[in-house]
Amino acid sequence: MKIAFFEVRNRGREKSFFDRNLKGHKVVYFNEPLTEDNAHRVKGFDAVSIFIYSKINKKVLSMLPKLKLVATRSTGYDHIDIRECAKRKVTVCNVPYYGENTVAEHTFALILALSRNVHKSYVRSLRRDFSIEGLQGFDLKGKTLGVVGAGRIGLHVIRIGRGFGMNVLAYDVHPDKWLSEVMHFNYVPLEELLKKSDIITLHVPYNEHTHHLINRETLKLVKKGTILINTSRGAVVDTDALIEALESGKLGGAGLDVLEGEEYIKEEKQLLYDKNKTEALGSIIKDHILLNMDNVVFTPHIAFYSKEALERIWQTTVDNILAFEKGEPQYTVN
Repeated sequence: MKIAFFEVRNRGREKSFFDRNLKGHKVVYFNEPLTEDNAHRVKGFDAVSIFIYSKINKKVLSMLPKLKLVATRSTGYDHIDIRECAKRKVTVCNVPYYGENTVAEHTFALILALSRNVHKSYVRSLRRDFSIEGLQGFDLKGKTLGVVGAGRIGLHVIRIGRGFGMNVLAYDVHPDKWLSEVMHFNYVPLEELLKKSDIITLHVPYNEHTHHLINRETLKLVKKGTILINTSRGAVVDTDALIEALESGKLGGAGLDVLEGEEYIKEEKQLLYDKNKTEALGSIIKDHILLNMDNVVFTPHIAFYSKEALERIWQTTVDNILAFEKGEPQYTVN
């Protein structure tokens, strides 16, 4: 097969891994995402492997008439037009399991940065100011952690939270009573979770049901000073509502690994001020407001980004490609 890899971040390790495990195939690599502007470069390819900033839409698919497989190196696949792929008989595979503990650990890195003012202390120390006024934190022990989405990642978060001595509430569309008894947490409706939690962390996929799941109305339910953590997808949270809640003090802080409209951040310098870019520009400005707030900790979508998790992603991607070649596709989402 002719296979094109896009968004290859670590050209050395990543390229050598795929070259070693995909011998006999023609494999090419691109640093940039797959878009309408560069899809013509792989017109005759059988398979493409992408990450979250590539956009597989109807136009891109029409430019790839020989395409048979899209192997995304992510769990989420909202960047792919699944219906159009199915219509064109293009198989789409994802990596459903690779970083459950990885993302959960990063979630607590964000929680601890906020609960103990680690980020504020660091910035202050850079100015050679070693005073402790305004840096008083709070213990996690005894606090209530609300986990929205108790899937594989959410369950790891629950496990860690229980290790800190936290009380844990969870909301999930598929509750597992046996797990809740074994791990000592309680499933509750979303409204109850929002009202009772001191820290709320999001671990849901992005789709039409979770778009702006956290919005002005749901934020009215939370206790004053609650901390919100998002390591799922940016658009699960309404950015305008988030900014208002942080400015008013309704939210005491936010730990964000994702931002709504984050796909435009890397393109900011190339952004043209025309009517077609107004929405994108608005997203960037709002994101910058968040980034400049001292009660916000932001990381650039790296919750998944550990050495071990990357290797699991690469191996599963290779397995997906080879399984498809054998006529036995795995982890298909369409």
